[in-house]
Amino acid sequence: MNNNSTTELISQGVGGWLTGALASALINGLLILLVQRLPLLTKAGWFHAWCLGTLLAASIGWRGWWAVVLYLALGSAVTKLGFAKKESLGIAEARGGRRGPENVWGSAATGALLALATLLPGAPKQLLLSGFVASFAAKLGDTFGSEIGKRWGRSTVSLSQWKPVPPGTDGAVSLEGTLASLVGSLLFSAVGWALKLIPAGQIPLITAVAFFACLIESLIGAELQPRVSWLSNEAVNGLLTVIAAGLAMVLLH
Repeated sequence: MNNNSTTELISQGVGGWLTGALASALINGLLILLVQRLPLLTKAGWFHAWCLGTLLAASIGWRGWWAVVLYLALGSAVTKLGFAKKESLGIAEARGGRRGPENVWGSAATGALLALATLLPGAPKQLLLSGFVASFAAKLGDTFGSEIGKRWGRSTVSLSQWKPVPPGTDGAVSLEGTLASLVGSLLFSAVGWALKLIPAGQIPLITAVAFFACLIESLIGAELQPRVSWLSNEAVNGLLTVIAAGLAMVLLH
């Protein structure tokens, strides 16, 4: 193939991607206009969700978009469980549980980068999609564990020091929250399979990796976060997704 043919193919590929990105931006914008009154995100959060949705639809298609929509719906639903009680204890999510831009990207930056990487020539697309699913499985597992544990955890302990601590303490775990974390990780792994992002045979491994990453995140929250000034909750969430995606791709390579 001569240089002119190669350049033409690249140009066609870029043009096709831009056309797809424009279409996904318009469709995603219309859908958000229809649902933006739902108490899921702040106004700025909805804009950033539009950016994320556009990126995903234009890179890995609408199955990736649906995966994140379901992640948001499931995470928001579990956040609302027992919300009044958590609010009375001062451990509820701020803004009535609405997520802002920092929450959107703290959860989705890793997945978004992996989605974009599938567009690279010769990219191992299935491996990247497995990492994509693992990143969100870990974050949903973390959300399930945190929200269920804060409300229904009967005995909350520090994972690093193994001593009782108040519910909502960074790095704290409970039996109820730990089991909920496993359920959340499994649930999103199943979502990834249902949307044909991963084969069924990967569900056990991705669930296990996501759950393990949640435990590591608890240790980071307990030991590193109090000592490192820039390590915000969103940064810890980002590390959680990187660990899960990285482990999944290494083990599946």
